[in-house]
Amino acid sequence: MEPTEELAEVFRALSDAHRRKLLDRLRERDGQTLGELEAALPQMTRFGVMKHLRVLEDAGLLTTARDGRTKRHFLNPVPIRLIHDRWISRFAEPWVSSMANLKHALEQPMSTLQHVFQVYVRATPEQIWQAITDPAMTRRYYYGTSVDSEWQAGSSINYEMDGQSTLRGEIVESDPPRRLVHTFEFPGHDEPPSRATWEITPMGDTCLLRLTHDGFASETETYRSVANGWPLILSGLKTLVETGEALRVEMPAGAATM
Repeated sequence: MEPTEELAEVFRALSDAHRRKLLDRLRERDGQTLGELEAALPQMTRFGVMKHLRVLEDAGLLTTARDGRTKRHFLNPVPIRLIHDRWISRFAEPWVSSMANLKHALEQPMSTLQHVFQVYVRATPEQIWQAITDPAMTRRYYYGTSVDSEWQAGSSINYEMDGQSTLRGEIVESDPPRRLVHTFEFPGHDEPPSRATWEITPMGDTCLLRLTHDGFASETETYRSVANGWPLILSGLKTLVETGEALRVEMPAGAATM
């Protein structure tokens, strides 16, 4: 079976050594500016570095976010997770598990405490919104949990499994089917709530689903665990909406999730 054009674009982006070096720099320290990333390719012009970053962004391997007047770049491991789910898990699960940890396997502290992920989903905004808010659907991709909320600003949001709350928060913004913001807190964790922002942007017959998780007071346990958990959740949502089938992934022993 031939790879989809979406994954073929990822392979093309990864085929260039300069682009791989830029991704390595973001693995070492996420959230870097263009000026900081230029240092990875000192022989290249600023325009050349920008072209490589554009190719990586178009392939979904990095995302950008504004921090005041500063534009920061973030490694997005979701396409790598999709490659894993399609092929590599059959042959090299232990090796790929280390790739799935790419987002948080850092050698230096991060300068910006947030995670930014995105994935393209061949569906309408309404279909994606339903996948986010329908408990029958979240059970199939969100680690078996059912979501419950009135989906209005100020209302609670709760993810539950077997009668036990696994995640809770409060709706901050709700603008169906384009934007949802809620606080994020694991019961029993002595940590202040963080924040998850879901943004759905139509692009023809496809939508860009972007998830930003920020508001961390420090590099908490939640901050570290969601780096692994969100790529699998977004991959599962994409698979379910596009095919109607749940994503089947055998997690290796000891693998960390949310």
